[in-house]
Amino acid sequence: MKKPTIAVIGSSSMDLVVSSDKRPQAGETVLGKAFDTVPGGKGANQAVAAARLGADVYMIGCVGEDTYGEEITANLKKNGVRTDYVESVTHERSGTAHIILAEGDNSIVVVKGANDYVTPEYIEKAEELLKNSDLVMIQQEVPEETVVHAAELCSRYGVPLLLNPAPARPVPEVVLDQVSYVTPNEHEAAVLFGGLALSEVLQAHQNKLFITEGAAGVRYHNGRQEVLVPSFPVKAVDTTGAGDTFNAAFAVAIAEGKEMEESLRFANRAASLSVTGFGAQGGMPSRQSVEEGLES
Repeated sequence: MKKPTIAVIGSSSMDLVVSSDKRPQAGETVLGKAFDTVPGGKGANQAVAAARLGADVYMIGCVGEDTYGEEITANLKKNGVRTDYVESVTHERSGTAHIILAEGDNSIVVVKGANDYVTPEYIEKAEELLKNSDLVMIQQEVPEETVVHAAELCSRYGVPLLLNPAPARPVPEVVLDQVSYVTPNEHEAAVLFGGLALSEVLQAHQNKLFITEGAAGVRYHNGRQEVLVPSFPVKAVDTTGAGDTFNAAFAVAIAEGKEMEESLRFANRAASLSVTGFGAQGGMPSRQSVEEGLES
């Protein structure tokens, strides 16, 4: 099978991760158990996951001209992601994400830094790459106008675009019309579609809208009925990056020409494996481990 070419437009950052038994409330100080710095950012996470799953992946993004930026770029290369379109900016620090792992889940504060320089003008430098990609991925840790421009470019060239609308913010209707796949979680779907019932919006976006429901799986409308594709039960160590792994695996499967439900099972299996390791990228699985998990 020919490797699909996937371009990822998005954020890269350094994750500053604190593990604790208890999540602090407002005004409260608690003791942590461990602290780590690990490369992250939704764009970089999805690029690394897609590369591990067998795609030919290009990252389109910005880092600061600092130590974190050097480490982020080196990590992408180490994981087989092409960094021809990753640029250092001298006037801004690399993005950071400040993560608390406690009580079986995570809380995250993102400081975008250099990721704000992933502008419409910047992604135009990669227009030829986008035009010739099998699929493009984008998230919302870059400016809104970049998402709008990417949707217009991909629509113009007939290239499928997967929008992972995280962090949650409203998306212009024209973007929802132009993208091929939208993958919010339940909270993000509520922001996207206001007070509308999820069944109603799934019906209106058949085979386009995929709402992830954590351990329950992913819900979509296949044109005949609403379907919940169940997840795979595992003991979670760190849920950071599970959504990014799901998106990357779904993108790889779709770009390879897999059927929709098969693609979603592949994505669910990859996401379930990702939570068994530490760090957003630490648990991201290989192609072999996902396929073995589907066969067992």
